[in-house]
Amino acid sequence: MRKAHYFAVVPAAGVGKRMQADRPKQYLPLNQHTVIEQTLTRLLQAHVFTTIAVAISEEDPYWYNLNLAAHPKILTAAGGKERADSVLSALNSLENQAHADDWVLVHDAARPCITTSDIHKLIETLKEEATGGILALPSHDTLKQVAGESIQHTLDRRTVWRALTPQMFRFGVLKQALTQTAGNAQVTDEASALELTGLSAKIVSGRADNLKITQAEDLLLAQFYLTQQSE
Repeated sequence: MRKAHYFAVVPAAGVGKRMQADRPKQYLPLNQHTVIEQTLTRLLQAHVFTTIAVAISEEDPYWYNLNLAAHPKILTAAGGKERADSVLSALNSLENQAHADDWVLVHDAARPCITTSDIHKLIETLKEEATGGILALPSHDTLKQVAGESIQHTLDRRTVWRALTPQMFRFGVLKQALTQTAGNAQVTDEASALELTGLSAKIVSGRADNLKITQAEDLLLAQFYLTQQSE
C-alpha cells in the first residue's frame, strides 16, 4: 500500500485592506523578516511536506524578491480573486505530484505563529481519516447573535469553535469540493466547502497563539508570540 504524502497550500493573493498598510499584510515586517517568510519557515521546519504551493497574485511585486520564493520545496501558483480560487489553483499546480489519497494542509499566509507541534498533532490525529479536519479553538467568550445593532439571542458557546489553520483534507476530496462549490460566497474556508457538499470535518484542538494577523495591533502580538515560542 502506497504511503500518503503531505502537501501544503498557502493562499497569499490577498491585499489585506483592513491593515491600511502600503503593501499586503503578508509582506509586512515581522522580527527581521516578512510575515509570509515567518509562516513558510514554520511550515518547512515541520519536515513533513513534499511541496508547499503558494498562490500569488499576478500583480504581486514583492514575492519574487524573497529568497524563499526560490526554495526547492516551494512552488508558486497563480492566485485567484477569492481564497477558494487561490487554493484550487494551488491544488491544480500540484496535480502532477499529488495522488487523490494524499493529504493537503491549507494554511493562512498571515498565521506566522503556527508550531511544528500543532502541525504534527493535526497529522497524527487525522491520518487515518477518510476526509480530514481542521485545527480549531473552543470559544471561551459569551457569544451573541446580532441583527443590526440588536442582540437576538445568546449562543451556546459549548457548541462553537473558532476555525484555525492548517485545515487538512485528502487531495482528491478537497479538489472536488472546491470545484463543486466554485463561486459560492458561503465558502470562507476549506471545511465550509466540504460542508456544502455534504461532508464533515473533524475538529482538532489547536494552540491559542496560532494568531491570524488582520489588524495592525496583531503584528505586535505575533512578535510577542514568536519571541515566547523561541524561548
